[in-house]
Amino acid sequence: MNKKNFVAQAGILAAAGIICRIIGFLYRSPLTAVIGDEGNGYYSSAYNMYVIILLIASYSIPSAVSKIISGKLALKQYKNAMRVFRCAIIYVVVVGGICALLAFTFASALVPDNAVIVMRVFAPTIFFSGLLGTLRGYFQSQGNMVPTSLSQIIEQILNAAVSIGAAYLFISWVEGATGTTRAVMGAAGSAVGTGVGVVTGLIFMLCIFFPNRKEMKKLELEDMDESAEGYREIYREIFTIVTPIIMSTFVYNLCTPLNQNIYQRILMHVKNISQVQVVTQYGIFAGKPVIISNIPIALAASMSSALIPVISAAYAKKEQDRLESRIKNAIRVTMRVAIPSAVAFIFLARPITEFLFPQKESLNEASILLATIGITVVFYALSTVSNGVLQATGKVREPLKNAVIALIIQALILVGLLLTTNFGVYSLSISMIIYSFLMCVLNSASIRKHLGYRQEYYQTFFLPALAALITGVESKVLYEILIKYIGSNRITLVIVMTIALFVNEASLLAMGGIKEENLNAIPGGHKLAKLLFRKKK
Repeated sequence: MNKKNFVAQAGILAAAGIICRIIGFLYRSPLTAVIGDEGNGYYSSAYNMYVIILLIASYSIPSAVSKIISGKLALKQYKNAMRVFRCAIIYVVVVGGICALLAFTFASALVPDNAVIVMRVFAPTIFFSGLLGTLRGYFQSQGNMVPTSLSQIIEQILNAAVSIGAAYLFISWVEGATGTTRAVMGAAGSAVGTGVGVVTGLIFMLCIFFPNRKEMKKLELEDMDESAEGYREIYREIFTIVTPIIMSTFVYNLCTPLNQNIYQRILMHVKNISQVQVVTQYGIFAGKPVIISNIPIALAASMSSALIPVISAAYAKKEQDRLESRIKNAIRVTMRVAIPSAVAFIFLARPITEFLFPQKESLNEASILLATIGITVVFYALSTVSNGVLQATGKVREPLKNAVIALIIQALILVGLLLTTNFGVYSLSISMIIYSFLMCVLNSASIRKHLGYRQEYYQTFFLPALAALITGVESKVLYEILIKYIGSNRITLVIVMTIALFVNEASLLAMGGIKEENLNAIPGGHKLAKLLFRKKK
């Protein structure tokens, strides 16, 4: 692909990612209304472990398949390209099958007792996810992100619809279900939605694959290269690419299930707090504030994803000025989303939580937790971009090393807090802040050491933070005034957030925090730049 087409395709994939995150976020509130905070706790416990197993089984397959097959296609080695695809299918069938079987068999050792049934419902999805990922990697290798994007959206829509419907249906099957039984059955039903979404996405990709396969067969007939690669060599190539990505991503994402297990086991087995109480508290934390905070992180990561491939190209060509410019723009774009979001979560934690999760019994606690983890939005968004920069420039071991260091430190602090204080679920917030902060600092040090990049702070952090603080104070005051007259939290919050958007951008523009070149660096941003800076032309 040429650069223009590549950015367009990356933009399609990023847009699909944003849409999927929004759909995934919106259905959580009605799902919580069905299964409750306790059900959220069981679901989150099983889901976090499911994600970790999925990382090992198939997470890196799309990247590996895409990278290897695209290289073969570039050399017009169509036969070898299809051999790679067949090897990838065998790989995910074997590895995914084993991981799914182990997840089902040893579910009782992986999650709390009441979450075992939920874990077992998730198990088959691990197998199907590998096949889906391989097909996505196949199309991405051809520079076509549309099938992947559409399948992701379809998968998420089915996931949302079936999760709510199946949760309600499972609960209705148990006559007179109340309390823990209702929570467990509802969580198991919501896990069915994840599996149905993946299977539907797989069927969609197969419907596109078979017509495309006919075209590939024609190209294979035109391939006169007789130097077919051996399967052992292909598998070695797949493992060489998959393993570093798996290890880095595995450790980076290990924080959530590790902290979950530390929290649950210490409170249940050391402090003798009941499983229902511990899991319910964890359900409030993982099912509400964490879900809310993940939205701007996902948006920030999607917005910067289109810039990462250009960073890789600049590094390969040893264009230092271009490399530093791309890194700076990627971080600036990300901070423009993350900083105002973090400030909004701190100043408007209760209205935002009530808007999305109106359950009164846990509203106060969920709101306080959201305010405490608000700053992690900035840290996680920044570390996500810095991870991408290090991987794009071939420094794949650095994020892994940094994640291990941060993981050990925050885990020790979490254990200490749980054993020596009564902070309870707030200990998770503290460890989350520490982990995300350490990842930021360590990744930034790695980028400075290996790439010679020096971060600019005034335009990237100070001005956006100042504009966000001004907006945060204005929004808090305006909300308190309007809620007295309007009465409805949702209507008031929509008005306040709409005004806040304009206040933040106007403040940033007035302080010189938005420059024409910043907008031009974003796909499609030149149109906005022309509108805002037309008087200067």
